[in-house]
Amino acid sequence: MSELNVFVHHVYFWLKNPGNAEDQTKLIDGLRKLTKVSTIKSYQIGVPADTDRGVIDRSYSASWLLIFENKADQDSYQIDPLHLKFVEECSGLWSKVVVYDSVNLTNPINH
Repeated sequence: MSELNVFVHHVYFWLKNPGNAEDQTKLIDGLRKLTKVSTIKSYQIGVPADTDRGVIDRSYSASWLLIFENKADQDSYQIDPLHLKFVEECSGLWSKVVVYDSVNLTNPINH
C-alpha cells in the first residue's frame, strides 16, 4: 500500500442512550462484524479517552477509524453488504453520527 493518498474514514457515534451498556455492546459488536470487509486495510474501534482539555470532545459514545488504500476502496465499503447490514441493524442505536474523511499527504515519519 502506498503511503500517500491513503484514505482515512473516521466515524463518531452518539448513542440515543449513552449510559446503556447493552446498546454500547451492540454497537461495538456491529463494528466488529464490519472488520471483515475486504477493502479495509486497518481499523480501530474506540471509546473516549479519559482526557480533559478544552479542545477535546468526549461527548461521543464510540469511534470507528478505518484506513483504505484509496477512495475507491472506501466507496466500495459504503455499498458492501456487511456495511449495509450494519446500518440496518444498528442505526436505531444512535442519535447522531459524524464522519471525517481525509487523504494522507505525507509519508509517515518513523521514530
